[in-house]
Amino acid sequence: MTKPEERTKAVVETRDFLRILAAADEITIPGLVQAVAAGLLEHYPIDADLGLSASALPSIWAYPNQN
Repeated sequence: MTKPEERTKAVVETRDFLRILAAADEITIPGLVQAVAAGLLEHYPIDADLGLSASALPSIWAYPNQN
């Protein structure tokens, strides 16, 4: 079970990771992106988490699309 601090850490670290990827000219270590992404996704919020957040804080979060 993911703890709130793990979920928050995953969101913050994912943002940081995306910033690194956006600024990189080239990714040279094979498998690096996949390995980091898999680690970040382990505790990343799922749609149910986002829905609960949207209920509690509708001015900050929206309900995820149910496609």
